[in-house]
Amino acid sequence: MAYITGLTKSKKEWTPQFITSIDEEACIGCGRCFKVCAHDVLNFEELDEDDSAKMFMKVENPGNCIGCQACGRTCSKKCFTFAPVEA
Repeated sequence: MAYITGLTKSKKEWTPQFITSIDEEACIGCGRCFKVCAHDVLNFEELDEDDSAKMFMKVENPGNCIGCQACGRTCSKKCFTFAPVEA
């Protein structure tokens, strides 16, 4: 299985890991991932449950993801799942 790879500035091979999903049960809606993503991949969603609302993140524009995993590194709840893209 071959994956799309790139090079870092120091010419080290790098395989981008693109966002595939967010665990809505674990997400606390803190927004750290939203703030760190510069490519408009994520957005907030509100879930109404018995007279209380819970905010969580959703993948709104998956095609904008560049595979940097910054969102996952900032997530204290480790809600994100990533995978490389097959060539």
